[in-house]
Amino acid sequence: MSGPPGGRLPDAVLFCCNYNQVRSPMAEALLKHIIGTRIFVDSCGLRPALFDPDTDDMEVDPLAAEAMKELGVDLTRHRCKVFGQLTDDSFDLVISLTPEAQHRAIEIARGRDAEIEYWPTHDPTLTEGTREHRLEAYRQVRDGLAARIRARFGA
Repeated sequence: MSGPPGGRLPDAVLFCCNYNQVRSPMAEALLKHIIGTRIFVDSCGLRPALFDPDTDDMEVDPLAAEAMKELGVDLTRHRCKVFGQLTDDSFDLVISLTPEAQHRAIEIARGRDAEIEYWPTHDPTLTEGTREHRLEAYRQVRDGLAARIRARFGA
């Protein structure tokens, strides 16, 4: 397995987006799946997750979980959280996936030795159409994140 461009892997990576229900949990799970336990990886959102009255919980988006399951990655145990719920905030690298999260990432990194990267990522929840058409949008986000992760961290 080759390493990241430029050499050393960060010790801790945070992915952030708006609700921590689709993009950032997918990115977190993908990095863990690709890299293993060599890096501490977490994810969070800016705002509390959208409440699902059917499950009475704030969990990962079901289509995101289905798209990840196709790769053998289980997202069903992911519980959405916001920045204030992080158990550790000493990240070497914060990767924001939305413009709003990018602003927050810059704020939390101020005065710290942390890299900030912005990976603009389409919101698949905005896709309309059949279930299969919507699922394809989630697959595209998943595959795009996987490609960025492999390019950034090595594969």
